[in-house]
Amino acid sequence: MAGLALCERPAAATDATEVGAAAFDAARERWVRLLAGGEYNTAYTDQTQAIEGSANAVLRKLKPTAGRPSLWPDLPLDDPRTGNFNRAYNRMRTLALGWATPGTAMHGDRQVAEVAAGALDFLYEHAYHEGFDPRGSNWYWWEIGVPRSLTDTCALLYDGLPKDGLKRWLRPLRRWCPDPERRVSHPGVVETGANRAGKAMAVAMRGLLTHDARLLKRARNAVSDLLRPTRGPGDGFYRDGSFIQHDVYPYNGSYGVDYLESVARLIAMLARSPWEISDVGEVYDIVDRSFVPFVFDGLMMDCVRGRSISRQGHRDHHSGQKTVEAMLNLLEAAPERHAKRWRPLVKGWLTRNTAVPYDTVAPLSSIAKARALLDDPSVPVGPRTTGTYVFADMDRVVHRRPTWACAIAMSSRRTGAAEAMNRENLHGWYTGDGMTYLYTGDLTHWNDDLWPTIDPYRLPGTTVDVRKRANLQHGHRRLPPTPWAGGTALDGEYGVAAMRLIADGSSLRAKKAWFLLDDAVIALGAGITASDGRRVETVVENRNTHDGHPPLARGDRWIHLPGVAGYVLLDGPAAQVIRKERTGRWSDIDKGATTGGDDTPVTRHYTTIVLDHGVDPRQARYAYAVLPDACAAQTAAYGLRVRILANSGTVQAISRGDLLAAVFWRAGRVETPHGTLAADGPCTLLARRDDRRVRLAVSDPSRTADEVKITLPWPVKSVKEKDRGVRRAKRAIKVEVGGSRGHTRTAVVAI
Repeated sequence: MAGLALCERPAAATDATEVGAAAFDAARERWVRLLAGGEYNTAYTDQTQAIEGSANAVLRKLKPTAGRPSLWPDLPLDDPRTGNFNRAYNRMRTLALGWATPGTAMHGDRQVAEVAAGALDFLYEHAYHEGFDPRGSNWYWWEIGVPRSLTDTCALLYDGLPKDGLKRWLRPLRRWCPDPERRVSHPGVVETGANRAGKAMAVAMRGLLTHDARLLKRARNAVSDLLRPTRGPGDGFYRDGSFIQHDVYPYNGSYGVDYLESVARLIAMLARSPWEISDVGEVYDIVDRSFVPFVFDGLMMDCVRGRSISRQGHRDHHSGQKTVEAMLNLLEAAPERHAKRWRPLVKGWLTRNTAVPYDTVAPLSSIAKARALLDDPSVPVGPRTTGTYVFADMDRVVHRRPTWACAIAMSSRRTGAAEAMNRENLHGWYTGDGMTYLYTGDLTHWNDDLWPTIDPYRLPGTTVDVRKRANLQHGHRRLPPTPWAGGTALDGEYGVAAMRLIADGSSLRAKKAWFLLDDAVIALGAGITASDGRRVETVVENRNTHDGHPPLARGDRWIHLPGVAGYVLLDGPAAQVIRKERTGRWSDIDKGATTGGDDTPVTRHYTTIVLDHGVDPRQARYAYAVLPDACAAQTAAYGLRVRILANSGTVQAISRGDLLAAVFWRAGRVETPHGTLAADGPCTLLARRDDRRVRLAVSDPSRTADEVKITLPWPVKSVKEKDRGVRRAKRAIKVEVGGSRGHTRTAVVAI
């Protein structure tokens, strides 16, 4: 560490002179405007008053004590393992934001600035110094958390701080955050994704504050490297829209959003400066591929938020707000082909999300941009995104229709089932075991205290054995020992997803498939087997109905929950409907040092639909349909619309009209209303007949086959359109799937 500190020599005296001090100051002032807004703040008095109230609370409780050092009585600074020093710098940022925000009573107040300078001196002496020993505390606080909040604080208070003090307070960053690409505490680690972007922000801000052009170039270059897609394995953005952090975990909605936020802010901050990030075209495509599919009316889907779902102060609307803010920042310089789509898209999100309005969670500068977009009559309110998205590189599938969406979270030996770290996500056992996330018009379902109150043993879409489980431990990393997870999509309207379930710490095994249609999700399970002496059940639904139990309509093997969906049992055991009030605490699922939830009990009502497979089932199965937004009459009649063609350990398949959808776990065949459908190896497929043509989509989620031969119910005469690796073979189709990493191959064939 000493070597790293020593090798960073002081900036050459010519840096500021050559570039011009005005360039540093202009970029810093742009950053302050992004954080604190500007002259338009008077139009948003509620938000300004909230910022002022938070800052006053921090100031009022400030009581420096040197004995057992602390700035606030509830945050003693003698043990870095508590993370209190990180919290203390976060509070300093809150105070600085109040001081820098036009419209607050403390705006520019000299005495407040003097108090803040004294507090920063105190923290330098007692909490964050270049000579301190971290003593086993979280590396993130030293290298990203404090550097980000400290540089923000110094930027916001810049005009009220003594410049000699500024240099002293920033000096520890030369040791703890000298280079965005390297981790000081683990010198062999190369930073990726959100961690690199966060460090780049801190390094860039230190460069602006100290007029060091070399630091700005270092930050710019580190971010530019992040914009290149990876082929994996490991961290980064993939061409299919997947984003992986910590080697194996899908994290678009948490680390990915942090990355996007940092990069968008850096682009905006350094625009029109000597350090402008010019080669940013890829970031716009990243937004389209990796973020837009997961945002539902301004909410970020929980299936890509990882352990963040357990954080009381970080819910789906917070991640959605960061995404919107980043897009609003990027829109200022976005190419027209992106801007033309994004403006209506974002306006639609802002307009429909009345449950958690954007201006209650966003920074003032972003609120102003959002208001300008909403008030622009030339921009229409865009509809919801529709389409079917298969993220093969992180085992996620998202199916979006005009009024609802369904996401499926799977896991394999490539993709972790659930991350637990820093005592967070303690009950996330089954969140990656085929959990289904249904989004409807109720935009509060997932963020209304669901995670501390839902039964974590009964998550929708999962098949589990009934047993008591211990909290997930720090560093818990489960990669199910199977390659089988993934799916395929056709024409953006239909999809198939499938995973082989190998349960954690249990003998439970199952083959699970989902067929995603324009009006329904058909779920099939086969080969459900266990031998542990415990009962096994499949959870069809577990819906948060907030403060009451709405009336249910029920018929012969169907259930209708008003405002949510209809549920139709197509095969397997009868359904049990359980209606309960459940009480929990955020501290039950997150005991993290800086994120831990509070102990306040919260209660919510749940409607749970369960299929009981009994104790130690042998080759049990199920089949059910979920009909989002359907009425009771549509639910009662739906069983006649779809046909289950097969539901076994070899093939799971359905048909509806001219659509065939199948999962071949291995070579097999199935009889359809049109003839025999066969595959000579593992694959998922969709085939849709349109007169004398068939549109075909095929993938190999197992990633074990080199080539799969598909025999359709109709003889193939020719191939009209095709992806690479698709060809006619006599009257069938051969698809090269080796090396495709589970991605879809499509073709249009004449029959």
